[in-house]
Amino acid sequence: MSQQRPGSVMAAIWLLVALVVLSGLTAVLSVVFKDDLIDAWATSESASSSVEPPSFVPVAFTLFIVLALLAGVLVMFFRDGVNWARLALTALGVMMGIATLAGLRVHPPTLFWALAVAALVVDAGVVGFLWHKDTRAFCAPHAIEADTRP
Repeated sequence: MSQQRPGSVMAAIWLLVALVVLSGLTAVLSVVFKDDLIDAWATSESASSSVEPPSFVPVAFTLFIVLALLAGVLVMFFRDGVNWARLALTALGVMMGIATLAGLRVHPPTLFWALAVAALVVDAGVVGFLWHKDTRAFCAPHAIEADTRP
């Protein structure tokens, strides 16, 4: 592609990389602090509950792997200005925000709160840069080309 990538596109890509790194760090820390996560979950449940404690580690690693692979594939298209990749990355960012907020409802340890807040800020930055006017203009020629094909 001969068109120069705007700064907003590069910022969105780098923030996506940061989001993947934060997700990986959270997955690793879920192994290290597995007992703390289970204890935090248990205190939010009633004492008479017969529900087994959830396993946080597989969920954290599955979420990390899916995020990393999907973001990697979508960024390959997005950096070339493909509009549907921008829209898919937006959806991925929104879903990651929802997943992060869902993780906070079990009242995790303070370290996980800090990582979640950082991830939500980065996530908002990603979505913001994906919808920046320069990013939309960068992806617009491809959307128009797709509409005019026979």
